[in-house]
Amino acid sequence: MAMASAATGYDRLAELKAFDDTKAGVKGLVDAGVTAVPRIFHHPQDPAAPRPPLSHPTHHHDVVTNSSIPVIDLSGLGLTRRPELVAQVKAAAKTVGFFQVVNHGVPDAAMSEMLASVRRFNEAPAEARRPFYTRDASRRVKYSSKYDLFWAPAASWRDTLFLDMAPVGPSPEEIPPACRDIVFEYTRQLERDAGCLDGLSVAAHYYPACPEPHLTLGAVKHTDATFLTVLLQDGVGGLQARVEDSCWVDVPGALIVNVGDFLQVMSNDGFRSVEHRVVATSDGPRVSEACFFRPSGPAASTRVYGPIVVKDAAAPRYRSFTAAEFIGSYRDRGFGGRPALDRFRL
Repeated sequence: MAMASAATGYDRLAELKAFDDTKAGVKGLVDAGVTAVPRIFHHPQDPAAPRPPLSHPTHHHDVVTNSSIPVIDLSGLGLTRRPELVAQVKAAAKTVGFFQVVNHGVPDAAMSEMLASVRRFNEAPAEARRPFYTRDASRRVKYSSKYDLFWAPAASWRDTLFLDMAPVGPSPEEIPPACRDIVFEYTRQLERDAGCLDGLSVAAHYYPACPEPHLTLGAVKHTDATFLTVLLQDGVGGLQARVEDSCWVDVPGALIVNVGDFLQVMSNDGFRSVEHRVVATSDGPRVSEACFFRPSGPAASTRVYGPIVVKDAAAPRYRSFTAAEFIGSYRDRGFGGRPALDRFRL
């Protein structure tokens, strides 16, 4: 942790503690009327991945706004279309790692209410949010701005309500009333087609409008420690995926699926878990809800995962590990740090 600077009078640790002690998140700063982004949120520009102002994204050569994210239409899913859809999903997973799904069967009303509930919770008075604010990782319902706030290089312009929903979920009383009913209904809709995965966590994100979006990020570049992530997002924009080494693309659409690190390992690099980020914007707030499908509970510490290598295929590129070991490595490095995959590569 950086010490206080005698020249500037900047005490980073003290400012982080002061922010955390409010238990009101970034939304609390906005409610207090901040017109400048506090220094703890300043992110240095990455020369290899600069972030443009969202108001003029087409003017930056490193961001492609005509998105190359595939759109997969799930209508008429059955024996006749299944091979076609499987081929489309495999192609997207191999090349881009992201795809948008339409005609997926999740009711529009459920998606709209899920996003509305995230907004309701975050826009309630700070006194209503504070009881859920915690840094206790063992709690099944956790509200905070950033889990690695005190060791990350910079804070992020975002607040998150995180819920561990399966295999053992929270009781209704543990979930904020603003989200209580719809969280159970929405996750039931998604789990119908993901029953083979024995863990589900939900991250409900709220990105307040930012007065100086060029100074910070909503989420730093990272990959997901999951098999699959299903993201529900509103139309504000800001999510970007790094589909090539030096090219970011905007990721539009309401329901997005992306490949996670576990699937890249098990496919022996056949499928891609790509870096993605959320740039800050003066529009908004931006609201999204991510469902992370990955092992949890007893399966996380007992079941071993590794590359599935078939005859005449490439040799294994990763060593085997348990989900608990992998997720622990992900947390130890901090959100957005060196990819956890690197630590398990042979």
